[in-house]
Amino acid sequence: MRRRPAAPLRSAAMLGAVLAAAGLSSCADSAGTPSSSVEGSWGNTEDSGMPSLVFESGGRVNGTDGCNALMGRWDQKGSAVELKDMTSTLVGCIGVDTWLSDAATAEVDGESLALFNNDGDPIGTLQR
Repeated sequence: MRRRPAAPLRSAAMLGAVLAAAGLSSCADSAGTPSSSVEGSWGNTEDSGMPSLVFESGGRVNGTDGCNALMGRWDQKGSAVELKDMTSTLVGCIGVDTWLSDAATAEVDGESLALFNNDGDPIGTLQR
C-alpha cells in the first residue's frame, strides 16, 4: 500500500507562513520601517499646568495647553497626525506659554511627538 505525501499539511504550513509574513508587514509603513501609533498619552498628564494630549482609540483627542482644556479629533496616516475640529476653553493664562493650542498637525517619532501649526512651522514636542 502506497502512501500519498501530506500535501494538505504542507499547503497549510505554507499558508501559515505567508499569513504571518503579511501580518508582520502590516506593522510597517510604505518605507518598511515600523510605524508608531499616536494613541495614548503625550506630555505630563499628571500636572494640569503642563502641556499634554491624550489620543483615544476612537479618534478623539483631549488635553491641556497648561491652562486651557483642549479637545477635538485626530486622524493618522503613517507617522503624520492631523488634528481636526480642535476647540479649547479661553481662560486668560498669565505667564503660561499656551503654544499647544496652536497645534494643527503632529509627527510621531518613536517616543516623541513633534507638533506644528497651520503654517507647518514647528511649535514644540511632547514625550510619550
